[in-house]
This record gives sequence, structure tokens and C-alpha cells, in this order.
Amino acid sequence: MRFPAIVGFSLALLFGGVLIPPAKAQAPDKFRIAGVIPLSGAWGIIGENMRRGVTIAIEERGGQVLGKPIEMVWEDTETSSQVAVQKATRALAQGAQTIFDEVSSGSTLAIMKLTGQRKVPLIVTLSADERITGADGNRYTFRTSNTVPMENAMIGEFAKRQSVKKMYGIVADYQVGREMWTALKADLASKGIAVVGEEFAPIGSKDYSIILDKAVKSGADGLALIVVGGDVVTALKQGGEINLPQKMKVMGTMLMDETLGQAIGPAGSLGVSSTLRYHFTQDTPRNKKFVAAYKAKYGELPSQYAGEAYDGMSWWLDTVESTKVWDKEKWVDAFRASVREDSVEGVKRMRSCENQAEQVGLFGTAVAGAEGGPAVTMKVVETFPASALFKPCP
Repeated sequence: MRFPAIVGFSLALLFGGVLIPPAKAQAPDKFRIAGVIPLSGAWGIIGENMRRGVTIAIEERGGQVLGKPIEMVWEDTETSSQVAVQKATRALAQGAQTIFDEVSSGSTLAIMKLTGQRKVPLIVTLSADERITGADGNRYTFRTSNTVPMENAMIGEFAKRQSVKKMYGIVADYQVGREMWTALKADLASKGIAVVGEEFAPIGSKDYSIILDKAVKSGADGLALIVVGGDVVTALKQGGEINLPQKMKVMGTMLMDETLGQAIGPAGSLGVSSTLRYHFTQDTPRNKKFVAAYKAKYGELPSQYAGEAYDGMSWWLDTVESTKVWDKEKWVDAFRASVREDSVEGVKRMRSCENQAEQVGLFGTAVAGAEGGPAVTMKVVETFPASALFKPCP
């Protein structure tokens, strides 16, 4: 794809007069990375897991790249896009050589305008909006994780294979959630699955009982629950009180993993199905090494958020190291052409036409865990090949 030029407006005027100094030509004394992620608010649970994954990626290489110590600075976006832009602006002003961001696609789309203008690499391991590596993409933004079209393709195909006839949708009321649901409805219709109702819930909702009751009474045999973070816990805990997973086939994007299952409890979790960005049972040498390091440091198995954050950051740092030079443009060129033969999920290829990682897709269902392990664990029930999820680059 052709990356659009950044419109020449004054960032100083838009963001409170903060002026970003020009990048230094010589190699500085540290490799500065700013993690601009939610560490509080509705998505704080996700951000904390992302931070843990990145920490392992840095520690496994002795905290260095290109012979320089890595300085990792974390900025809490407080689950707010406005705060995310402010924190990213500050990080760039302080000389970050790489920005690692975000849960919210809206925040990522805003931040990547800043990093693209400043020619600073941005590593995205969670935000899924298609525009990030599509219409709004730029040379310096890379995504190493799933896209909305990937997620929708898996949900639609899973619903079909589960013989769902009627679907009800409960969707987080923000732009990406609405856009995802619009596209998913069209896919479901193409598969002969009727959508019989929908509800849009504000982020941070405390009471899902009324809309869950409407979903159950709608006659639908499937529920697409398109919410994330703390809202998943709230919705499925309340769903457990009415035995929701026994009444409908509940499915969604990043809807369930062991971390969320622990917070929700078995009543609301068992039987829930979800796309998985990563799972700790993946049988690859790198994943086994990562899981061992994560358990040793944090005393638990890594979540999908931690796994994807680790994978993206370790891939980026290894690529930077491979160039053997302190040159951002060469780092970017190398990453655009890179193949990650030993990612935690197997082979990943960076699509140079859009800076998007081409990879397999995982879908899992929550089941009771083994004795001595988590009460709820994910069983990978479907693995979709990359060829089924990505069209060839033009």
C-alpha cells in the first residue's frame, strides 16, 4: 500500500505548545522505549499484562540492544485517548527511540500520527483497527498482532461451525467496537446466521443485567459479546448469575483467557469461546522459554496480552540488533522485510505492503482447569492458517 503523507499542521498548537526537539544524529547513551498503555481504568488489567510481557522481552537480552542499556519508561494512559496522546507527546519530547502502545485502537490511531511525523517506530501488539496498518498506516507503525478482519473472520467461521442460527450482539459503545460489529453482522449474514438484536454498552458499565436478560429472551442461540478489559469481567460475572454460558453460545474477540477466567470465576467463564492472540500451550521453543521465564518472575502463566506484548517487543529488539547500526531508517527497513521464524506462535511474516504481521489465528473455549492449575483454562479448539485470514499483498 502507499502510505499517506502526514498533513502539515502544527502539533505544537494541537497539543498545548509542547515542542519536540529534533532527533540526535549520534547514538545516545541509552535505547529509550516509552510504553504508553493503560495501567488504570477499565483496561488497566490488560495494560499491566502487556507491561509484564515487555519486561521479559527486555530482561532476556540482558537489558541491552546495540550495546546500549534499554531505558523503559511506562506512561499510564488511564484508559483515555486524550491522556494517551498527551503521554505520547511527552515521551517523544523526552527522546524516545521507540514507542510501544496501546489497548484502544482510537488511541493508537492518534499516537501514530505523532510518531509518523517524528519518524519514530511505533510497535502495536494489541489494537486491532484495520486502519492502523491500512488506510491510516505509515512507514513507522508496525503491528505484530491480530486485525479486526482477522478476529471477525474467526468469530463468523466459529459460529457457523457451532451451528449458531440466531445471534445477539452486545458491543462496547466506541467507534472500533461499532465498526467491528457492523462488519461482523455482514459476515454472519453471508453465512446464513440471523442477527436478532443488538445493544451498545458504554465502556466502564457497571450493570449488564438488563441487556443480558434481553439477549437471553431474544430467542438467539448465540451471543457476540464485543467488550474488553474490565467490562468483560463485569458482563460475564453477571452472566454467571443467570447461567448465561449454558443458555447461549457466548463468543467474542479476546473475551476470555486464564487471567480473565480467574477474575470472573467458573460460573461465568466455562463454555465461553474467544479469539486468542496467544496461548501459553503453543508448542514452540521460544514459547516454552518465555513461559518458564514468566512463571519464574510472576508466579503464574502468561495471558494473551502478555504473550503478544513479549512477542512483538522481542521481535523488534532482535531486528534492531540485527542491523548492527544506530540508524532508525535501517531498523524500519529491516523490520518491514523480517520473518520471525521462532515467534511464540510459530512463523510470523511482516507484510511490507502494510507493516502487518501475517500469522495463524487461534480460537479457544474455556474449560475447567487441571488440579493445581487455574480453575479456568482455555482449550485451543480451532487454528486458522494465515492463508485463510490474509489476502496476498498487491
